[in-house]
Amino acid sequence: MRVALLGCGYVGIELGRQLRDAGHEPIGVRRSPEGIERIEDAGLEAVRADVTDRGDLERVPDADSVVFAASSGGRGADAAREIYVEGLRTAIEAFGERDSPPDRLVYTSSTGVYGDHGGDWVDEETPIEPTTEKTRVLAEAEQIAIEESAGYGIAGTVARYAGLYGPDRYRLERYLDGPVTEGYLNMVHQEDAAGAVRYLLAENLARGEVVQVVDDEPVSKHAFADWLADECGVERPEKQSKEERLAEGDLSEPARRRILTSKRCSNAKLRELGYEFAYPTFREGYRAAIEEYRE
Repeated sequence: MRVALLGCGYVGIELGRQLRDAGHEPIGVRRSPEGIERIEDAGLEAVRADVTDRGDLERVPDADSVVFAASSGGRGADAAREIYVEGLRTAIEAFGERDSPPDRLVYTSSTGVYGDHGGDWVDEETPIEPTTEKTRVLAEAEQIAIEESAGYGIAGTVARYAGLYGPDRYRLERYLDGPVTEGYLNMVHQEDAAGAVRYLLAENLARGEVVQVVDDEPVSKHAFADWLADECGVERPEKQSKEERLAEGDLSEPARRRILTSKRCSNAKLRELGYEFAYPTFREGYRAAIEEYRE
C-alpha cells in the first residue's frame, strides 16, 4: 500500500515509520525545507509540496491512501480555515481527479469539536458542539472529509484525536510546577495516534466513519498532577478551581473556552474494531519521561 502523508509532522513521521516497517510505501509531504529534512532523517521518502496548492500536489505520486494531517501551526481561525478546509478540499480534488485516485482518505481531527459536556462521557454518536472558531473549522473539515471525498469514490475516515503526547511533548514541568487547573485530560500517545490510523488503513476499517482516537482512561488534571509528582518524587503542585483561574483575567478567549469545556472521551469503538494500544493509559505512556526526570 502506498500512502501519501500530507502534513507529515509529529504523528505523520511516526505513522510513516510504522507503515514502512509493516512493508508499505509511505511518502511524507511537507512544504518547508526543515520539514522535508525531518522526514528524510526518519528514512522516509519526502516530497516538498504545499497542501493548499493544487500545482504543488501534482508532484506527489499516486497513492492507494491519503492521510491529511496538516497543521495550521497554532495560528488563528483564518489560518486554520486555509489549511483544514481549503487545503483538505484541494487535496481531495487533486487526488480524486487523477486517473488512479486513492481508495481511502483519513483526516486527523480533534476531540475539541465536542465542546463542553460537563465532564460526561462522549463518543462518536455524541452530537458535536464546537465552541471556538477554530473547532468550528475542524468540524466543517470533518464533513468535507466524509462527504466530498465520497463524490470521487474515495472512502473518507475521520480520526478524531485527543491530546497528543509523547517524545518532545510530555509537558512534565507544566504539571509538576503548577498551579494546575481542574478539568479532565483526554490523551493519546504519539505511537498510538499513528498506530490507530495505520491499523484502520491496513485492516480496511471505518470507511465513511468517525473514530475517536484516545486511550483507555481520561483522568482529572488534579489526579494526574498528583500521580506525576509522586512518581517523580517531588511535592504535589498547587491546585486551582476553574473559577480561580478565570478570575486571574489573563486568558485569551480560546484559552478561556478550553477551561470551560470538560468531557471524557471513550475509545470503545476503536477497541471494538480490534486496535491494541501500545500505551493504554498515561501510566505506561509517561513512564519513559518519569524515568528520565528521576535520573
